[in-house]
Amino acid sequence: MSTNNKINASITGVGMYVPEKILDNAYFESIVNTNSEWIVSRTGIRERRIIENGATSDLATGALKDLMEKHNLQADEIDVIIVATVTPDMFFPATACLVQDNIKAKNAWGFDLSAACSGFLFAFQTGCSLIESGRYKKVVVIGADKMSAISDYTDRNTCILFGDAASAVLLEPTFDTSIGFQDSLLHIDGQGKDVLYMKGGGSLNPATHETVDKKMHYIYQDGKPVFKAAVVGMADISFEVMQKNNLTGDDIAYLVPHQANLRIIDATAKRMGIGNDKVMINIDKYGNTTAATIPLCLTEYYRDGKLKKGDKLILSAFGAGYTWGATYLVWGMD
Repeated sequence: MSTNNKINASITGVGMYVPEKILDNAYFESIVNTNSEWIVSRTGIRERRIIENGATSDLATGALKDLMEKHNLQADEIDVIIVATVTPDMFFPATACLVQDNIKAKNAWGFDLSAACSGFLFAFQTGCSLIESGRYKKVVVIGADKMSAISDYTDRNTCILFGDAASAVLLEPTFDTSIGFQDSLLHIDGQGKDVLYMKGGGSLNPATHETVDKKMHYIYQDGKPVFKAAVVGMADISFEVMQKNNLTGDDIAYLVPHQANLRIIDATAKRMGIGNDKVMINIDKYGNTTAATIPLCLTEYYRDGKLKKGDKLILSAFGAGYTWGATYLVWGMD
């Protein structure tokens, strides 16, 4: 055990919430010109969850309540709530405020963070920094998105990809520097703004009849350039954070990738020099839940007994912006 005066941020609790309603590939065969074999071969997705009556704050609250129940966390113990999302209930108040009110976390402050599919990694880095500062003891980071709210179910290129979900982690300080957050590399590049976006609803294009008629309030993706950028971005940044920390594929217990596309995930694993047995996958069950994918994997694999204390993990994502990054984390929970 390595101990000194340095504070590390370690995950000490996990939680998740996925809606009950399932949309399988057969459903999409019935509404757009596609088929299940095509969807599975190109994305790996077989089904996704959709919340029927509720918003992102309901997903996030459900995930946090699950964490609190499983790990005996009291609402008044929470210092900070960070919600990574691109589908906030509304521009303001922040979704974090709604979650805070739902659980009555009277001592917490917090905010939303927008970085699309890299949102959880960016929020996780931010939460870890707050812990490392020594000012906060319990920081909750939630990845939550209701992607069905911004998906055009007449666009076969995008509607098949996304689902609704939320997942949360609790960060606490440790003086054992051999566990917890170790390192990260995060990037943005605004040149990606023209191929993956939602143009309506902000100050550039406030909601009008025209913006609604032009479907500007739905996600737009030009698939080919996004796919190419994601393959390179996720694979390279994952390898880079390994090199920086003198890690080889043999050292890594799991790659925890953003669940956007199985082919992107495979390319990342190959670049890292690891086999499929070391890759966390649940895209087949949930599709792309944007900021929720990485913590959802962590929660499921931990609860299935597949994660053990000391496991070295590489968390990796690529999203709109462009945004991308990789985080080196050593699992600290028994």
